Amino acid sequence: MSGLVLALVGTDHHPFERMVNWIDRAAWHHRDVHFVVQHGATAAPVAAEGHDYLAHDRLVALLHEASVVVCHGGPGTILDARDAGHVPLCVPRDPGLGEHVDGHQQRFAAMMDRTGVVRSVTTHDRFEVELVTALERAARPGAAMLLDTEREASRARLATELDGLIARRPHRFPRFHRFAAAG
Repeated sequence: MSGLVLALVGTDHHPFERMVNWIDRAAWHHRDVHFVVQHGATAAPVAAEGHDYLAHDRLVALLHEASVVVCHGGPGTILDARDAGHVPLCVPRDPGLGEHVDGHQQRFAAMMDRTGVVRSVTTHDRFEVELVTALERAARPGAAMLLDTEREASRARLATELDGLIARRPHRFPRFHRFAAAG
Protein backbone atom coordinates (compact mmCIF):
# COMPACT_ATOMS: atom_id res chain seq x y z
CA MET A 1 0.00 0.00 0.00
CA SER A 2 1.00 3.59 -0.49
CA GLY A 3 -0.71 6.93 -0.73
CA LEU A 4 -1.67 9.81 1.51
CA VAL A 5 -3.89 9.67 4.57
CA LEU A 6 -5.13 13.11 5.62
CA ALA A 7 -6.46 13.39 9.18
CA LEU A 8 -8.37 16.49 10.30
CA VAL A 9 -9.33 17.21 13.91
CA GLY A 10 -10.89 20.58 13.09
CA THR A 11 -10.51 23.89 14.86
CA ASP A 12 -12.27 23.25 18.18
CA HIS A 13 -10.21 24.25 21.23
CA HIS A 14 -10.66 20.86 22.92
CA PRO A 15 -7.73 18.46 22.45
CA PHE A 16 -8.43 15.32 20.40
CA GLU A 17 -5.56 13.08 21.52
CA ARG A 18 -7.44 9.86 20.80
CA MET A 19 -7.65 10.49 17.06
CA VAL A 20 -4.11 11.88 16.75
CA ASN A 21 -2.76 8.85 18.65
CA TRP A 22 -4.67 6.45 16.37
CA ILE A 23 -3.19 8.15 13.32
CA ASP A 24 0.29 8.16 14.81
CA ARG A 25 0.06 4.43 15.58
CA ALA A 26 -1.11 3.79 12.01
CA ALA A 27 1.83 5.81 10.66
CA TRP A 28 4.22 3.52 12.56
CA HIS A 29 2.54 0.41 11.11
CA HIS A 30 2.11 1.66 7.53
CA ARG A 31 5.48 3.23 6.81
CA ASP A 32 4.85 3.22 3.05
CA VAL A 33 1.87 5.57 3.52
CA HIS A 34 2.30 9.32 4.08
CA PHE A 35 0.16 10.54 7.01
CA VAL A 36 -0.62 14.25 7.40
CA VAL A 37 -2.46 15.38 10.53
CA GLN A 38 -4.10 18.74 11.16
CA HIS A 39 -3.98 18.47 14.96
CA GLY A 40 -5.34 21.82 16.18
CA ALA A 41 -5.09 22.19 19.97
CA THR A 42 -3.76 18.63 20.35
CA ALA A 43 -0.05 17.88 20.68
CA ALA A 44 1.62 17.20 17.33
CA PRO A 45 1.99 13.58 16.21
CA VAL A 46 5.40 11.91 16.38
CA ALA A 47 5.37 9.51 13.40
CA ALA A 48 2.99 11.45 11.14
CA GLU A 49 3.51 14.89 9.62
CA GLY A 50 1.71 17.40 11.83
CA HIS A 51 0.25 20.87 11.29
CA ASP A 52 -1.70 22.73 13.94
CA TYR A 53 -3.88 24.35 11.27
CA LEU A 54 -3.95 24.40 7.47
CA ALA A 55 -4.81 27.32 5.21
CA HIS A 56 -8.03 26.58 3.33
CA ASP A 57 -6.31 26.38 -0.09
CA ARG A 58 -3.75 23.90 1.28
CA LEU A 59 -6.51 21.89 2.96
CA VAL A 60 -8.49 21.62 -0.29
CA ALA A 61 -5.35 20.60 -2.21
CA LEU A 62 -4.56 17.88 0.35
CA LEU A 63 -8.16 16.63 0.28
CA HIS A 64 -7.91 16.16 -3.49
CA GLU A 65 -4.48 14.51 -3.21
CA ALA A 66 -5.43 12.16 -0.35
CA SER A 67 -6.13 8.47 -0.80
CA VAL A 68 -8.03 8.36 2.50
CA VAL A 69 -9.48 11.09 4.73
CA VAL A 70 -10.01 10.68 8.47
CA CYS A 71 -11.89 13.46 10.23
CA HIS A 72 -13.77 14.54 13.33
CA GLY A 73 -17.57 14.72 13.19
CA GLY A 74 -17.92 18.34 12.12
CA PRO A 75 -20.34 18.86 9.21
CA GLY A 76 -18.09 21.35 7.39
CA THR A 77 -15.10 19.02 7.39
CA ILE A 78 -17.23 16.07 6.32
CA LEU A 79 -18.71 18.06 3.43
CA ASP A 80 -15.24 19.26 2.34
CA ALA A 81 -14.06 15.62 2.29
CA ARG A 82 -17.15 14.57 0.36
CA ASP A 83 -16.63 17.37 -2.16
CA ALA A 84 -13.15 15.98 -2.81
CA GLY A 85 -14.68 12.57 -3.54
CA HIS A 86 -14.09 10.79 -0.23
CA VAL A 87 -16.22 8.73 2.09
CA PRO A 88 -14.24 9.83 5.14
CA LEU A 89 -13.53 7.71 8.17
CA CYS A 90 -15.25 9.83 10.81
CA VAL A 91 -14.08 9.72 14.41
CA PRO A 92 -16.65 11.80 16.29
CA ARG A 93 -15.41 13.68 19.33
CA ASP A 94 -16.55 12.15 22.62
CA PRO A 95 -17.61 14.59 25.36
CA GLY A 96 -17.06 11.85 27.96
CA LEU A 97 -13.35 12.01 27.11
CA GLY A 98 -13.22 15.82 27.24
CA GLU A 99 -13.05 16.09 23.42
CA HIS A 100 -16.15 18.31 23.11
CA VAL A 101 -18.95 19.92 25.11
CA ASP A 102 -21.76 17.56 24.05
CA GLY A 103 -22.56 14.52 21.93
CA HIS A 104 -23.73 16.25 18.75
CA GLN A 105 -20.79 14.92 16.71
CA GLN A 106 -21.60 11.37 17.78
CA ARG A 107 -25.25 11.74 16.76
CA PHE A 108 -24.38 13.44 13.46
CA ALA A 109 -21.72 10.85 12.57
CA ALA A 110 -24.12 7.98 13.31
CA MET A 111 -26.77 9.53 11.05
CA MET A 112 -24.24 10.18 8.26
CA ASP A 113 -22.96 6.62 8.59
CA ARG A 114 -26.49 5.25 8.07
CA THR A 115 -26.77 7.21 4.80
CA GLY A 116 -23.30 6.19 3.55
CA VAL A 117 -21.84 9.70 3.73
CA VAL A 118 -19.13 8.64 6.23
CA ARG A 119 -17.80 5.49 7.87
CA SER A 120 -18.22 6.27 11.58
CA VAL A 121 -15.43 4.80 13.72
CA THR A 122 -15.56 4.85 17.50
CA THR A 123 -13.00 2.20 18.53
CA HIS A 124 -9.35 1.75 17.68
CA ASP A 125 -9.91 -1.80 16.43
CA ARG A 126 -12.61 -0.64 14.01
CA PHE A 127 -10.41 2.26 12.94
CA GLU A 128 -7.58 -0.12 11.99
CA VAL A 129 -9.92 -2.34 9.94
CA GLU A 130 -11.58 0.61 8.18
CA LEU A 131 -8.23 2.28 7.43
CA VAL A 132 -6.75 -0.84 5.83
CA THR A 133 -9.96 -1.38 3.83
CA ALA A 134 -9.96 2.24 2.63
CA LEU A 135 -6.28 2.11 1.65
CA GLU A 136 -6.82 -1.12 -0.29
CA ARG A 137 -9.89 0.33 -2.02
CA ALA A 138 -8.00 3.50 -2.99
CA ALA A 139 -5.16 1.42 -4.48
CA ARG A 140 -7.46 -0.47 -6.87
CA PRO A 141 -7.44 0.50 -10.56
CA GLY A 142 -10.40 2.74 -11.40
CA ALA A 143 -10.83 3.90 -7.79
CA ALA A 144 -11.17 7.55 -8.88
CA MET A 145 -14.09 6.73 -11.21
CA LEU A 146 -15.76 4.74 -8.44
CA LEU A 147 -15.39 7.70 -6.09
CA ASP A 148 -17.16 9.98 -8.57
CA THR A 149 -20.09 7.57 -8.81
CA GLU A 150 -20.21 7.09 -5.03
CA ARG A 151 -20.02 10.86 -4.51
CA GLU A 152 -23.09 11.51 -6.66
CA ALA A 153 -25.09 8.69 -5.04
CA SER A 154 -24.05 9.86 -1.58
CA ARG A 155 -25.02 13.47 -2.34
CA ALA A 156 -28.46 12.30 -3.37
CA ARG A 157 -28.83 10.23 -0.17
CA LEU A 158 -27.64 13.15 1.97
CA ALA A 159 -30.06 15.56 0.28
CA THR A 160 -32.94 13.14 0.87
CA GLU A 161 -31.95 12.66 4.51
CA LEU A 162 -31.64 16.40 5.13
CA ASP A 163 -34.96 17.09 3.40
CA GLY A 164 -36.57 14.53 5.70
CA LEU A 165 -35.04 16.11 8.79
CA ILE A 166 -36.20 19.56 7.76
CA ALA A 167 -39.72 18.30 7.05
CA ARG A 168 -39.96 16.61 10.49
CA ARG A 169 -38.67 19.54 12.52
CA PRO A 170 -41.47 21.85 13.55
CA HIS A 171 -40.98 25.48 12.75
CA ARG A 172 -40.51 27.50 15.88
CA PHE A 173 -41.23 31.13 16.11
CA PRO A 174 -40.16 33.26 19.02
CA ARG A 175 -42.88 34.14 21.45
CA PHE A 176 -43.12 37.70 22.52
CA HIS A 177 -44.47 38.31 25.97
CA ARG A 178 -46.00 41.58 26.91
CA PHE A 179 -45.72 42.44 30.48
CA ALA A 180 -48.28 44.80 31.90
CA ALA A 181 -46.69 47.90 33.22
CA ALA A 182 -47.10 48.24 36.91
CA GLY A 183 -49.40 51.06 37.47
